[in-house]
Amino acid sequence: MADSRRSLPADDRAHDGVGRAVADLLVQALPDGGGVGVALSGGRDSIALLDAASRVAHRAGIALVAFHVHHGLSPNADRWSLFCREACAARNVAFASRHICVPHDARVSVEAAARKLRYDALAALARTHAVDAVLLGHHADDQAETVLLQLLRGAGPRGLAAMPGIAVDRGVRWLRPLLGITREALDAYVARERLDYIDDESNADARYRRNALRADVVPALRAIAPGYPGTLLRAARLQAEAAALLDELADLDARDACDGATLDRAALRSLGAPRARNLLRWFLRQHGLPAPSSARLAEMLRQLTSAAGDARTALVHAGAELGVHRGRVCVHPRAPDGYSLRWTGDGSIALPHGTVVLSATAGGGIATRHLAGTAVTLRSGTPGERLRIGGGLRRNVADLLREAGVPPWARTGMPRVYCGDALAAVACAGVDTSFLAAPGEAGVALEWRPV
Repeated sequence: MADSRRSLPADDRAHDGVGRAVADLLVQALPDGGGVGVALSGGRDSIALLDAASRVAHRAGIALVAFHVHHGLSPNADRWSLFCREACAARNVAFASRHICVPHDARVSVEAAARKLRYDALAALARTHAVDAVLLGHHADDQAETVLLQLLRGAGPRGLAAMPGIAVDRGVRWLRPLLGITREALDAYVARERLDYIDDESNADARYRRNALRADVVPALRAIAPGYPGTLLRAARLQAEAAALLDELADLDARDACDGATLDRAALRSLGAPRARNLLRWFLRQHGLPAPSSARLAEMLRQLTSAAGDARTALVHAGAELGVHRGRVCVHPRAPDGYSLRWTGDGSIALPHGTVVLSATAGGGIATRHLAGTAVTLRSGTPGERLRIGGGLRRNVADLLREAGVPPWARTGMPRVYCGDALAAVACAGVDTSFLAAPGEAGVALEWRPV
């Protein structure tokens, strides 16, 4: 039977692997075609990728655009940007660039900060130019070095799987067609095609762990293990299989335990420790959060499964918090700082954690007469606040919110309406009896729309 899969032509001179690798991965990732971006720094690897991708794209009718990120860390950055623009013009490839400013933060290495911002910039360029995928120039030696770096971090299967050939992140599909191509093969391609490229002086800076590994460790490994880097690539593929199996196990464990947003704490508690840690890692990843360290993950699991049902559990991780509410583990934004702002009659007030909507009504809400001639403010909660709902006694606002099903972490940030110094209403709890509009009387209804 004839193979109906689409194939892309690779230039005859690229049959040694580079052009064919690009063509094959484009067929696999984009069977219906589409626009493609290529990340272009101007270095040897990215120039080889640009050259091979442009040959494939021109022959297959693929719209190709090169994305260059100007990071400004080198005094040569302007010259590199011009070089990339000219390299694209010579190949009739569209060119786009974006400047980034890498902050010097003692808590984050310059290398890590630059990498994050570079990917953010590439993703923004991809969205602007509506491409279906972005090609990256990582090759086999890069992959082997990544495995070694992950080993030094004590990573598990997902980390040791290193870089995937196809990945989706930041809403962009990233393709690494050269992961099976060695640095030696790329050097041969560059020499044969007589490609010009630039050398980034930071690649020789031994302060960066990858550079030190490349200069001092890799030569020794090549001497004692002639199969390098191929053996480490094989190990990465096996670890990727192990990671996929762990994900399948987590999917099974989550089937009755996870509702898409929250996780049943009883189900988590019922699992053995390794399986529970695997499910918790999976749950964090579903919320776009990175896996914590092994020690941190174990402590998170201990607190989430052992705390009393009504205990206030607040585990901070990667800018978010994990808590427990009504027997379920929840990931939520951190509680906002205290706030107080004057209401000037707007129907909608944006807060960092949601929007307050104040709308005209009749026979309910805060009586309009109470809002006239006094300062009306929207505030976060303070200790000791009390509210009278209906004909009962004045009650603690935190208790009213708890009974309304508001989780502990959201109670303090729930908007309050004050008329002067008097608490008139609390979103999700109600309007104080003394401020409530009478039947038929004009009032203002309070609605809370969290993010």
